[in-house]
Amino acid sequence: MTIEKPLRLLTPEPVEHRFFRDADKAVARLEELYATATKFLIDAFNRAASGERTAARFRAYYPEIRFVTARYDQIDSRLSFGHVTDPGTYAATVTRPDLFRHYLRQQIALLMQNHNVPVSIGPSSTPIPLHFAMAGRGDVQLPENGDLTLSLRDIFDVPDLETTNDDIVNGARIVNEDGSLPLAMFTAQRIDYSLARLAHYTATVPEHFQNHILFTNYQFYVDEFEAFARAQLRDPESGYTAFVAPGNAVITDPDAPVPALPRLPQMPTYHLKRDHGAGITLVNIGVGPSNAKTATDHIAVLRPHAWLMVGHCAGLRNSQALGDFVLAHAYLREDNVLDADLPVWVPIPALAEIQIALQDAVAEVTQLEGFALKRIMRTGTVATIDNRNWELRDQSGPVQRLSQSRAIALDMESATIAANGFRFRVPYGTLLCVSDKPLHGELKLPGMASSFYKSQVARHLQIGIRAMELLRDMPLEKIHSRKLRSFSETAFL
Repeated sequence: MTIEKPLRLLTPEPVEHRFFRDADKAVARLEELYATATKFLIDAFNRAASGERTAARFRAYYPEIRFVTARYDQIDSRLSFGHVTDPGTYAATVTRPDLFRHYLRQQIALLMQNHNVPVSIGPSSTPIPLHFAMAGRGDVQLPENGDLTLSLRDIFDVPDLETTNDDIVNGARIVNEDGSLPLAMFTAQRIDYSLARLAHYTATVPEHFQNHILFTNYQFYVDEFEAFARAQLRDPESGYTAFVAPGNAVITDPDAPVPALPRLPQMPTYHLKRDHGAGITLVNIGVGPSNAKTATDHIAVLRPHAWLMVGHCAGLRNSQALGDFVLAHAYLREDNVLDADLPVWVPIPALAEIQIALQDAVAEVTQLEGFALKRIMRTGTVATIDNRNWELRDQSGPVQRLSQSRAIALDMESATIAANGFRFRVPYGTLLCVSDKPLHGELKLPGMASSFYKSQVARHLQIGIRAMELLRDMPLEKIHSRKLRSFSETAFL
């Protein structure tokens, strides 16, 4: 009987953890370690793909941030992030520090400022899967026919779904395997998984995403967004620098055409860019809570400052007209896609900062205020369901629930987006436009759109954009409400 010898393990040259009191230098060290680790894996892959035989297994590790405090520090109670509540050792693995440079610098600086202790930077014990190390890289050499004669799993680490999860954000994991406490809401491999999914679903790379995200369920908003973007690019004082369309088409000339793709991705995404990610991203998620969950599951790892739903809905009150606006202040959740992660008994509160920004934006764009504003906008409960044709079933049950909840509008995405915002600690809000009234005989049929409705839809996107601009001008600690944080939270936003 022949017993095969285990492959010897080859890793980059081991390095020690180093302490830093300067956030810029700490992030630079993270970038250096990550670049060394991924280069090691890619060089090994290129040699193996070219036919070089090996009797070794190659492994490199994510870098990590460690932080130790032995005191109960008195922190400004108004802050919702940037500090820890209890003494202990905290750690987080890091991926793509080049992409998250501004975020990491900000979070590390706050941590050191609030606790007056250094952070430690070094390699973790978590291997980098080869697929994630290769993602988006141009220095990977594949065989001409695309076939590989080797099994990657035999000589490299590959993605492991058993360790790629939302345990931290869901509150199921409060201690890491080594006994340290989580410093961030997502592990490096969870982030890498979502970065790859984002590129797949949106046909734009994560580098283009901005910190203010608009979701919609109607193509018309995309057309309006492109027109707005071109107008901003014509204005040298706007602060916007580029418009990015699916396929990573970067447009800086306001009259340049958008290159046509052979086929659009599942969730076409467009970015109006501004320095430091302060621009606006529009995602056309289409119809349904599944798409809404998918998009927000992955965008959440980018740690945006806010996301808003601006789409169509069914009006449930006879006093509403097509084209009226609905500002959600509560949600009836019958979308079902988040039940396992966030039980329906968890309340999803309205966030004052978001609500005020949306209401101020409606008033500014429509030039209405006070009692006059109530004529075209209602504030109330939005119901979200997972059955587009709910009207064709026995209506006694749904209608009774809609009545008991005092719902004023119904759609298939808003509660999902709000609930995932609550779960991922991303400020959220909803402003919808009434496109039909099924309970009152006004179904969504061709030719029913009035001129008022058409003009309101055109203004709807302008309101969403203006709300984001108002939020952009707020201090970060004001936008990220304490309502989104529990009594045991990670220090990083």
